[in-house]
Amino acid sequence: MNRKLQFLFVICLFMGSMFTYGQQVENKPQGPIYVGAPTRVEQVPSIASRSNLPSVDLLSKTEEMKDGRSYKYDVVIGKGSKGADALAANPHRLKNKIPTKAPSLVFETAASNSQPTDPAGAVGPNHYIAVTNTAFRIFDKSGNPLTALLPPNPTIFPSGGCCDLTASYDNAADRWVLSFLGGGVQIAVSNGPDPVNDGWTTYTYAVVNDYQKLSVWSDGYYMTENTNAGEKLHVFDRTAMLNGDATAAIQSFVLPGLVTSGFHSPQVLNISNGNTPAVGNATVVYMQDDAWGGVSNDHIKLWNVDIDFATPANSVVSAAVELGNAQGVTDFTSVFDGGSFVNLAQPSGGTSIDALQATIMNQAQFRKFPTHNSAVFNFVVDVDPSATKQAGIRWYELRQAGDGQPWTVHQEGTYTAPDNRHAWHASMIMDVQGNIGMGYTTMSSPNSSDANFRVSSMYTGRFASDPLGTMTVAEETIIIGDANIPGTRYGDYSKIDVDPANDKTFWFVNEVMQGGRKNICGVFQIAPNTSDDVGVVSVDTPTSGALTNAETVTVTVFNFGENDASGFNVTYQVDGGATITEAFVGTLASGTSAQHTFATTADLSNEGQTYTINACTDLTGDEDTGNDCTSADVIHVLANDIGVTAITAPTSGEGLGNEVVTITIENFGTADQSGFNVNYILDGGTPVVETVAATVPAGGSISYSFTQTANLSMVGDYTISATTLLGSDADNSNDMMSIMVTNISCMSMTSSDTPLSIGPDAATETTSTITFTDDFVINDVNVTINIEHTWDADLDVKLIAPDGTTEVVLFEDVGGSGDDFTGTILDSEAAQGIADGSAPFTGTFSPQGNLGDLNGLSSLGDWTLSITDDANGDGGQLLDWSLQLCGNMNLSIDDNDFAGELEIIHEGNGLYQINLPTTSMNEKLDLTVFNVVGQKVYWRTLENESGTGYQHQLDMSYASSGVYLVRLGDDTSGTYKRIIVE
Repeated sequence: MNRKLQFLFVICLFMGSMFTYGQQVENKPQGPIYVGAPTRVEQVPSIASRSNLPSVDLLSKTEEMKDGRSYKYDVVIGKGSKGADALAANPHRLKNKIPTKAPSLVFETAASNSQPTDPAGAVGPNHYIAVTNTAFRIFDKSGNPLTALLPPNPTIFPSGGCCDLTASYDNAADRWVLSFLGGGVQIAVSNGPDPVNDGWTTYTYAVVNDYQKLSVWSDGYYMTENTNAGEKLHVFDRTAMLNGDATAAIQSFVLPGLVTSGFHSPQVLNISNGNTPAVGNATVVYMQDDAWGGVSNDHIKLWNVDIDFATPANSVVSAAVELGNAQGVTDFTSVFDGGSFVNLAQPSGGTSIDALQATIMNQAQFRKFPTHNSAVFNFVVDVDPSATKQAGIRWYELRQAGDGQPWTVHQEGTYTAPDNRHAWHASMIMDVQGNIGMGYTTMSSPNSSDANFRVSSMYTGRFASDPLGTMTVAEETIIIGDANIPGTRYGDYSKIDVDPANDKTFWFVNEVMQGGRKNICGVFQIAPNTSDDVGVVSVDTPTSGALTNAETVTVTVFNFGENDASGFNVTYQVDGGATITEAFVGTLASGTSAQHTFATTADLSNEGQTYTINACTDLTGDEDTGNDCTSADVIHVLANDIGVTAITAPTSGEGLGNEVVTITIENFGTADQSGFNVNYILDGGTPVVETVAATVPAGGSISYSFTQTANLSMVGDYTISATTLLGSDADNSNDMMSIMVTNISCMSMTSSDTPLSIGPDAATETTSTITFTDDFVINDVNVTINIEHTWDADLDVKLIAPDGTTEVVLFEDVGGSGDDFTGTILDSEAAQGIADGSAPFTGTFSPQGNLGDLNGLSSLGDWTLSITDDANGDGGQLLDWSLQLCGNMNLSIDDNDFAGELEIIHEGNGLYQINLPTTSMNEKLDLTVFNVVGQKVYWRTLENESGTGYQHQLDMSYASSGVYLVRLGDDTSGTYKRIIVE
């Protein structure tokens, strides 16, 4: 059959099913749903052969690229893994310990004022091509530019296009491959290895519209895209494209069993060097979080693709394979801010920027070794289980015994940056020895001691023989940022490649601020360049504690050289004293580490002293003595030393009153402690002193709550300090801790129209009004009443909200024949109900109705206290009453200035249908859900897809019960409604 006719036949065969696939396709093997040919093929002459090519000025543009990654995240509130990241919580002793070299080359690849910049690149034998979203530049291997910053169109893509430029180097073919969006996707293949002097063949395919990621495989160029349509994966005929064949085919597939958060970012493994596997069995990799709807457990998902361009009906993508807990995948938390892409706060009040959640970071890499195949990839996770966010990097190496064999988890790790900084936006790859290089972004997190560390580019890595799951290479700087990133969009991705010239050197490009918004490439190597080179990388024992005069010293020695090492000495000194020298026993292979325990012990017996242990290697002919030594400070911990390390309660909040003070007491010493005094002081007042009877074990901690409470009932700031008072404490510098607690967002107003008469005639209603002019969302209401009245049981009292319909019964028919309500506080959180009290009800009681029914309402307007005297004969007066409204002052209620009324319909089982009918609005709107303390728990961008309005089904089935505020709007205005989750 004529090949073109064959294509037409298959198109007809599969087009009928092209739009029948929903969000999730049944998890069973699938054939292609689209087969086609290029809509255009163009021959483009070399860059060197043309004059007057236009350069690009990216500094004059300050726009944000509104790509698909900037919206469409679907998570389920309250669903998913909780707690600290188990891998980050237990780092290996060699994490970040092995010293490395500074980058051999750091150079700027582009400057731009647009966001995000999409930094990427590819390295070949003699060139480096750096790309941004809308421009590229070619460099030699010394970082010298060989071209200006050029636009893709018309330089390589003569028929137009918009964005998302990518670059790859096909090592096996010695060709460059670039992709660009415009009229679908355009793929340019160089006619030779020289991107300046060789021409290009450019193919256009009328598919693909966002976030295309191209990977090189033996039998095709594979591409994933972000789309809500059926096809998520496209395969292009690599052989035909390398030959310049104008009929080079495309086949498109669904990914069966795929579930996403709304953004589709699987990646096909990319062959990172010239050693290609057998054709077929290209692997697609993705992560799926159990916080997403339709995902029951955190896992890695894999598909295999077998392509047959001669007979497309034989092509197939496999059913998905899941690697979960049972297969070695540890639970992770990859959702930030309910799915919002504004996540990580920059230092000094800078805007928050994107953590790039739900994304396999660019690029998932494949490499063949003599005994196995490896795949490496990473994605961002939140390693802090509290409301404080700290980004870390979850990374994996999968292995298979041979081409097409099942993949298994060889190792996994969660990398966190030093000083608890954020680490994210990573890219990783293996070199010829199996060493891993990983470039990444870092900046201060709320957990960092340095609060002013701005967005910077770093690298780490590991040697092939290192302990599994550990990035052992010490963090090394590529470039330190000098300012905060403008706007909210950051990077979108970075990219690392390994140099084909030696298959060892890594080229990593990333985005920072350095005299403006820049893309910076750093070139570094982990594999050794020296033949003979060893050094001590860590002092493992002793560690700080109760030390003696005979401590065993153990160190870890690493072989940085290419030759095996033996017959060398290892030394240590304490505080610059006598050098202890011993022979290292055995042979240390290249790129491996081993421990050496000295026979000669160290005297560290002086309590309270800090000892410095310096350990070195002494190898004859060592080619780099700069990495021979390392040192560690070891403290002989004091026996008696305790202190307050945290004040865990009270915390800032609304409606504070008499609050319990709870502290954490830590025993820094080596002796157990009990029966000592502690105190707390409120705003510099009289200390409250109590005795702790419990035992605080050496090296441990306990929580202690004071019996006497602290009065924080007035709105404002309070300073609470707490101190341990151990008489024999040898170090008082760590005894005290101080915090500030704020009674926030509460407003109290007292009636101005009182006193008012009550009764004495039956059915007489007395009303008093308090008017609030501030507009905020309520999350707590408290009422204080003073009434003079005989026979209290005659009175029915309720509070009516400004909407005139929402009311709460405070009490009815309580108190019997008793008289008066004096200083009666109604608070739904009170332990005693008012029906269980007695006149004159002085103190705090929970009302018969629920004041929580008012949570989520606006504070603005007239609040009415209604008192009905339902019997004749007894009377009195309302002396006064006060109303305390608490809430989030920053979460104000906007006027509904949208055309249409926001509708929220509870469909049962925690599902809410949200509708905003309108034909006059077509821009994207953000749907945001807040809890009553103003925390963002869900975020999603909606479109008026039908032209008749905005619709979304909100899943609250996993959310905690309570009041939530739903907002639909843009950056300047919106409309709110509240929902109550039972």
